[in-house]
Amino acid sequence: MPTLTRSMPAVLAVMMGIFSIVTTEILPIGLLTPIGVTFGISPGTAGLMMTMPGLLAAVAAPAVTVATGRLDRRVMLCALLLVLAAADFLAAIAPAYWAMTVSRVLVGLVIGAFWSIGSGLASRLVSPDRVGTATAVIFSAVPLGSVLGVPAGTLLGDLVGWRVAFAVMGVLSLAVFAALMLVLPPLPAEHVTSLTVLRDLLQEPRVRRGLIVTFLIVLAHFGTYTYVTPFLRQVTGVSPALITVFLLVYGIAGIAGNFIAGGLRLRVAFTGSACLLAATTLLLPVLGGLDLVALLLLVTWGLAYGAVPVCSQTWFAKAAPQAPEAATVLFTSSFQARS
Repeated sequence: MPTLTRSMPAVLAVMMGIFSIVTTEILPIGLLTPIGVTFGISPGTAGLMMTMPGLLAAVAAPAVTVATGRLDRRVMLCALLLVLAAADFLAAIAPAYWAMTVSRVLVGLVIGAFWSIGSGLASRLVSPDRVGTATAVIFSAVPLGSVLGVPAGTLLGDLVGWRVAFAVMGVLSLAVFAALMLVLPPLPAEHVTSLTVLRDLLQEPRVRRGLIVTFLIVLAHFGTYTYVTPFLRQVTGVSPALITVFLLVYGIAGIAGNFIAGGLRLRVAFTGSACLLAATTLLLPVLGGLDLVALLLLVTWGLAYGAVPVCSQTWFAKAAPQAPEAATVLFTSSFQARS
């Protein structure tokens, strides 16, 4: 069984794959206005670029994984990075909004399939006693995409145009593809995922609880986090420059929460993160008028939400040890269905 040290390049390559996917998925958040101006569309129509990939990912997770269930998972991950690169380059040269829509459809397919395969690979890359740490490393890509990927992409878009930002993501995706080819070992299909396996898992009470809990927590998070920036601007009275600092601190707290959760008992970490999320979202409208209090609440929020992906993935893996990939499929669908 490989050790974490020997397998770290493979773990990091998978992490970078998810980082590329997360960044590509949410990159339009900072580029909606210039994209809308380029294609002459309304903000609402441009906003479809954000909701479409998540909805497609929820469907693609079981569909693509079942359809390719017997293929080597290394081959699948590499192929999906090539599709992601193609989607990025298509967005960069899109002559009209329909081409951008096709690009986002491809992104949705990649999200669902790559997450379903890649996010549960830790147990195949490291020894059992290192799975928690390796899983935390892989899922650190989620807050990293928000902290580093999107601000950098937005800045690049402001400086040289939004098309360049997507082109750079295409180049990064190709680089990750090369890394996966070099460091990821062959991963023959194990415990092949089928519709029958997924149906049987859905009959497991603990799996159903995981689906419900994950969906509700993620839905609550995104339903409130969407309004954090206008809240800080209009209620707290924070300047745009300081809002960027606040959100950066939030993202760093999310990275910390991801790794802290990996070292805690699952039930404690999952319950604690849900309670902290509830507390911060309830307290922010009441106490968030003060800069320092708002910042402290955002740090708590980041710590709490940073723990959610790794807790949810671990929950499903423990609930269905006989079908780890199928469990990851359900995790991905429940996580993406909030769109």
